[in-house]
Formats: sequence, C-alpha cells, structure tokens
Amino acid sequence: MDVSNILNSVMIISGMGLAFGLGLGYAGKKFAVEEDPKLELIKEALPGANCGGCGFVGCGEFAEAVLEGRAKANGCPVGGNNVAEKLADILGIKVEKLEKMVAFVKCNGNHYKSNFKYEYYGISDCNIVAQLNGGIKGCEYGCIGIGTCVQACKFGALSLVDGIAVVDKEKCTACKACVNACPKALIELIPYKNMVTVTCNSNDNGKTVKSNCQVGCIGCKLCMKACEFDAIVVENLLAKVDYSKCTLCYECTKNSPTSALNGLMSTYSINIYIFFFF
Repeated sequence: MDVSNILNSVMIISGMGLAFGLGLGYAGKKFAVEEDPKLELIKEALPGANCGGCGFVGCGEFAEAVLEGRAKANGCPVGGNNVAEKLADILGIKVEKLEKMVAFVKCNGNHYKSNFKYEYYGISDCNIVAQLNGGIKGCEYGCIGIGTCVQACKFGALSLVDGIAVVDKEKCTACKACVNACPKALIELIPYKNMVTVTCNSNDNGKTVKSNCQVGCIGCKLCMKACEFDAIVVENLLAKVDYSKCTLCYECTKNSPTSALNGLMSTYSINIYIFFFF
C-alpha cells in the first residue's frame, strides 16, 4: 500500500474525529441543563455517609430527590433534625422534627441463657447459619450471634457480647443497615428515649420457650395486666410495647417472670433518684 494513501487515510480519520469532537462539545454547551445551585448546598449539608438509610442509593441521589420534592428534608436518619433544619433553610420550607430512633435487638438469649442444637464452624454469615436447621440455638427466633449485623453497621454501633448483638444507642444513627442484614428480623427501630423493651422475639408456647431459653417471653400476659395505660399487648404469645402509650412507669417489668421485659431508668431519672435519696 502506498505510504501517501495511508497518510491520507489517517488525516481523514483524524479530521473526522476532530469534527465530531467539536460538534459534541458545542452540543454539550448548547443543550446543557444548568444545575440548580441549591443542589450543591444540599449535598454539602448532608453527612456523606451513603448508608442508604434514606431509601436512596447515596447522599447525592437523596439530595436530588429532596430538591425535586421526591424526598422529605427530614429523610436523612444519620443527620437527624440538625441536617433537616439546614435543608429546610436552603429550600425555604418548614420541616417537621422527628423523634430520634435507635436500633434494638429483640433477644437476650446469650451463651449462658440459651440451649444450643449444635456448634457451627464455617463462614461467618448469619444468613448461611439460618439455613442450617434454623440456626444453632434451640430457639429458632433467637439471635444467631455470628455478627452479620455488626459487619453491616458503618458507624460501629453494634457489637457481639456473649453471642448476642448489642446496640450502642449513642452511636446508632437509625440507618437500618442492621435491620436489613438480620435474617431473623430481630432488629427494629424504637424511640431513643424509651427504656422499656421486650428482649424476645419467640412465638413458641411457654413450655417450649422455657426449654430453649431462660429469659424468653412465655406469653403469660402478667405484664399486660399490670399496665394501666394499655401500652402492653400480647400477640402470638409474645409481649409487645406500644411506645405511643408507654409512660415509663415500669410496672410491667415488675411482673415479668422471665425478665423478658426490661426497663432501665433514663439518666434523668437516675439523677433525680440520687438527688432525693442520697
């Protein structure tokens, strides 16, 4: 092939590439959609955790949804009310303050309080263990204790204590990563201020619960009868707390024969107690 022909071909292709490039550059400027300056402000106000707790893939997508009205300004669980107020100022709107929520593990059947069916040696994944005869514990509703939820938390709010996942309320951002990670659906969000909890998730009858765990709920309804505010109900042999009615009187916890219903005084209550009695 003649060298001149090769050079001509190269020049033609290069020219076409240059022409297309210039054309695309012009079209990009001509038809570019100007970005709303508020979008960048919203992105800067967000924590940048990209945890998905807002229901979107990341903070960038959430920011776009807030600007377009597809998401609420108070929809970031990590940022809470502080971030919500910043977004409201940027958008010039009013925002409803939300109650702080934290994750709670509905199981207290640790290594010392539960019976086990077998010992597991393998991949550290609760989802895998859950497929093996319902898990390692006699109670098929209990925490498997491998720590998949701990691994899912980006904020270090969960840890394993004696084979049970435990939440650090001060670190929890209510992003729901642990909620989605638990194959037993053992984790739920509850109000931060509430101290009354049912640390059990079993729907077995009382006899079966007792044979599997020392601290499981047996559905006796004593706690429900003790509550004057109808804040405790027993459904499917399991006590549940209606946090909208709970007054933190702790009467229900005094009538829990297996300690499945727990109540811890808040810091404020403890301070009052110390002031008056010491």
